[in-house]
This record gives sequence, structure tokens and C-alpha cells, in this order.
Amino acid sequence: MADPRRKRKERGAPRPSPRERMEAGYAKAEVRNRAVREALVPLAPGERPAVVTVSAILAALVAASILTTYAAGVKVNGSHPSLSAALAPALIMGVLAWGMWRARYWAVVCFQAVLVFLIFAAVYALLVEATSVTGFAVTVGLLAVSGTLFWLMVRAMARIQMPEQTPRQ
Repeated sequence: MADPRRKRKERGAPRPSPRERMEAGYAKAEVRNRAVREALVPLAPGERPAVVTVSAILAALVAASILTTYAAGVKVNGSHPSLSAALAPALIMGVLAWGMWRARYWAVVCFQAVLVFLIFAAVYALLVEATSVTGFAVTVGLLAVSGTLFWLMVRAMARIQMPEQTPRQ
């Protein structure tokens, strides 16, 4: 009786080449991707995913808070910021809020870019800047919220970019 612990090479089974293993992996991934795409339901007219709605409201609140703090005369690093320093980010967040409220793909992608920036900034702050328990907690909270929104928006983006399905004639 053959020893079951013999190596594959000794048993005579051909070992797949690295290219064959890579192609098999791509084939498996494509089967999974196709199944996920088929399970997606296109958005109904006027519908928007809940995470996009939450993100739109969040972006609008950020834009409003920037304008409110500027109007209140809040100083940043000891001086009052210029009008353009307040208007630029408020305008960007306002446009993103409007675009996400209308379930526009470009707005979701741009908001995700903002979230990536926040994630990197939070990781940097954790590694370098967090010197107090409060600072650490705030940074971890920012990282948790931005990371969760980013992750949830990926599926929403897939539904937003789906073409409308028309019945075949």
C-alpha cells in the first residue's frame, strides 16, 4: 500500500504552473463577481441607498458647520481664516452633498476620496499625533466612521452605476 504522506511529485500528479494557478484564481473570482453583480438590484427612480443619504446629510452638515464657524469668527491657530479658506471646503462639501442627494455616481466617488483622505489622516494622527486619551478616542472614532462609510458605499456605488434594465422587445 502506498504511503499517503508521499509528496505530490512522487505520486505522479502534475503540479500546476504559477500561470495556471493564477488563471484558475481569476476564473473563481470572476464567478463570484458575476454572482454578486446578478444579485444587485438597480435603483428605482428617485431611490438612493441609505448610506448615500446619510453621507449626503453628513456632507451638508460639514459644509454648514464650516460656514457657521467662519461667520462666528472662530480663530484657527490664533488667526481668523480668509474667506476663501472657508468657502472652498464648504463649497466642495456642499456640491458633494447635492450630488449624493441626487444619487450621482461622481459625487459618491469624490466623497469616497474625501473619506480616504480622512482615513489616512486618522492613521497618521494615531501613529504620530495622539498624545492624550481624548485625542486617541476622537481619532479612533473618526477612523471608525470614515472607514465604515467607505466600506458601505462600495456596494451603493455598484447599484448607482448599474444601467437601467429595459425589457427586451
